[in-house]
Amino acid sequence: MKSLFLGILFIIIIGFGGLVYRNAVEHPAQQIACPIDAMVCPDGTSVSRTGNSCTFPTCPPPNVSLSNVNISFALPEGFTAVDSSDPVVVAVYKSLAATSSVSTESMTGITIRRYAIEASSTALTTIQQTAIGNASGAPVSPTSFTSTVLGGHHFTVVTIERFEGVIDTAYYLARSTDVVRFDAVDVGTDWTNPNLNLSTLPAHAALLKLLVTLQGN
Repeated sequence: MKSLFLGILFIIIIGFGGLVYRNAVEHPAQQIACPIDAMVCPDGTSVSRTGNSCTFPTCPPPNVSLSNVNISFALPEGFTAVDSSDPVVVAVYKSLAATSSVSTESMTGITIRRYAIEASSTALTTIQQTAIGNASGAPVSPTSFTSTVLGGHHFTVVTIERFEGVIDTAYYLARSTDVVRFDAVDVGTDWTNPNLNLSTLPAHAALLKLLVTLQGN
């Protein structure tokens, strides 16, 4: 009786194995067909979905994605990332045109900061409280604020510093829970010239190009 049972079990196992094999031969695993849509990167190039999960790959350089503040952009040529220990600083990019003998603190560059909006505060108040003159240490007068639209985003613009050859211009992007601040810091400028066009300065011109490509909310 036991032998008969084992024999029947053996036949069942062989039959099931044959069925699985036949199914594998007649219906081989088929490649997953991903949707044909594409994601447009900040620099205007596109990437398509890949892999079994059909996810979009990371956009290649010069595109940069800062997931901690949910923004991405195309980094202008000639700038490279450097470290910062400031807790409100999200990213710092310095100009490669500076000589190696110059410290990163005194180099022309772009700095991105994030300020959370307190529950009892507003975006405007947060901007006013963080627009502090580097030289004076005092808040910049609200009457000095201007505004502009770049790449579909509205920015509040204010000159943070214009002293001893340094011009620091900040572009504030107000969002629902925070404010993201983009600074263009130009060193060695003709800062006393009242007719100086800031948009021609290296860091300022680069920041304008970056903000036009900005993605995220």
